[in-house]
Amino acid sequence: MAPVLLTDPAQILELVEEQHRQGKRVGLVPTMGALHAGHLSLVQQSNIDTDFTVVTIFVNPTQFGADEDLEKYPQDLDLDIRQLSTHNVDAIFAPTRETMYPPGSSTSILPPEVAKPFEGQLRPGHFEGVATIVLKLFNLIPANVAFFGQKDYQQTRVIGQMIEDLNIPIEIKICPVIREPDGLALSSRNAYLSPAEREQAVALSKALFQIESLVQEGQRDCAELLMAAKKILADASIHEIDYVALVDKQNLSPVRQVHSNAIAMAAVYIGGTRLIDNIILS
Repeated sequence: MAPVLLTDPAQILELVEEQHRQGKRVGLVPTMGALHAGHLSLVQQSNIDTDFTVVTIFVNPTQFGADEDLEKYPQDLDLDIRQLSTHNVDAIFAPTRETMYPPGSSTSILPPEVAKPFEGQLRPGHFEGVATIVLKLFNLIPANVAFFGQKDYQQTRVIGQMIEDLNIPIEIKICPVIREPDGLALSSRNAYLSPAEREQAVALSKALFQIESLVQEGQRDCAELLMAAKKILADASIHEIDYVALVDKQNLSPVRQVHSNAIAMAAVYIGGTRLIDNIILS
C-alpha cells in the first residue's frame, strides 16, 4: 500500500497520535530527500523495530551556511516517494519551508558542547539549524524511536545530547554507514561528483580503513595513524582537507592513543564537493 503523503503539521501529528491510541510503536526517519540505500536502510530498521514508519522529507534551510549548497541540493520528491512506496513506509511528511518556518518564527536551539568542534567550527550555525528542525520534527511526530545514520556521526551525538538534556521521550537508534562496493560512503552529495572525482573520492574511505587496519595490527599512536591516512589522501591528490581526526566517540575530544571508545572522522573536498565519513574503531 502506498504511504500517506502529508504536508500539514496538524495532520501528521493527529495521524501519529492515532497510531499511539492503537498501541502501535512509531518510528521516525528524518531525511532531506535525495534518498539512497543509506536512507532506505534506516527505513528497513524502523520496519523491524516499530509498527508504523514515518519518513520526513525536508531540505532544512537553517542548517546551510550562506556559501553552501542549499539551492542546488538535489531534490526529486516524486522519485523519493516511489522509492519509499516499495519499502513499507506508512506515512511521508513533506512540508514546505513556509510551513516549518512561518513568518515571525525566531526561536532556535543552542546546541550542546559536542557541537562545537569539527562540523560546528567549520559550518557556523549548522548544528543550531539541525537541532532546531529535529526538535520541531520530534514535537510534530512524537515517535517512539528515531533512526539516524552513523555517517553524520557528530550530528547523532548532538541530537543524542539534546534528547538527554531536554528530557525528550524518544529513543535514538544509530544505523551503520552504507557503502558502495568500493567503500565510498553513500551520500546525496555524491551526485555532484564527476566520474573522475568519483574515482578520487574513494580515497576518503580508504584512508579511514587504513587507520582501522593499522589499529587491528596493534598500532595505537594517533600521530602515526593520522600520518598514514593523510598519505593516502595526498596520493589521491586530495589536498583540501577540513579534518582527519581520532577522537573519543562520546565527547569528540582528540585522543593521543586509540582506545576502545575511539572513532576516526574525516571531511575533505573533492573538487567543489564536501564529503564526510567515519569509522568506529573497536
